[in-house]
Amino acid sequence: MRVFHYRGSRIEPGAVPNLIKAPKTISGPLPLQIAQTSAYVLDELAAGLTLAASGFRTVHRYPERVIKEAITNAVIHRDYRLNRDIHIRILDNRIEIESPGLFPGTITPANVNRAGSFARNPLIARNLREFPEPPNVDAGEGVRMMFAEMRAANLYPPFYSENRDAAQPAVVVSLLNEERPPVWEQVSDWMERNGALANSDLCRIAAVDTLKASKMLKRWVEQGVLTRDDSGGKRHTVYRKPLADGEANAASSISMPLDNGQ
Repeated sequence: MRVFHYRGSRIEPGAVPNLIKAPKTISGPLPLQIAQTSAYVLDELAAGLTLAASGFRTVHRYPERVIKEAITNAVIHRDYRLNRDIHIRILDNRIEIESPGLFPGTITPANVNRAGSFARNPLIARNLREFPEPPNVDAGEGVRMMFAEMRAANLYPPFYSENRDAAQPAVVVSLLNEERPPVWEQVSDWMERNGALANSDLCRIAAVDTLKASKMLKRWVEQGVLTRDDSGGKRHTVYRKPLADGEANAASSISMPLDNGQ
């Protein structure tokens, strides 16, 4: 497991990366990896981040259960045929957990919270659940719990994606550290039923003018919760949920395997 703690909301490549500290490497038996990585990440989040420009501290509000579940899933459900570490990236506005390998079976980013269990590494899952303090329950409810906990905390749901373009493919889960606006629930529900969203649709749903709707849509694109589709021309721009269409999440997304009990 490799944990990277960045300053700001994006990863800046170059000779001097924007890391707050040297990356942390955690290895050893799987139960120990899960426990130590969870503790380290939670300690980092509790400390907050000092923003260079303003001096204010970022307060991370992720539910502890969600962080532990995401890390546990990454260990249990990664593809062990791939010679690559699990990467956890902490940024001001999100956490990304990237796990080697793509989703197994019929699991996709769009249905991961509904599809139920599919065991990639059943031997690992079964053995870990028998430890005195097991990291996994092996009941197939972990991912659904993550969605429920993020919703209860008034945060955006976990965003899953598959990175198929990398030298070694990976599944990524992004947890946004931003409060979900009340209108997002209405917009999300509308898109589940109707598909792509236009500016005029948002104006009707949220009872806002075109300029306000444009700002909201731009913000959601920047967050990676929507993607912009100009294929029909600028007059016919629409917005889609990237994961609902099986697309890769925006540059801010990350990989992650299946549910604890899968």
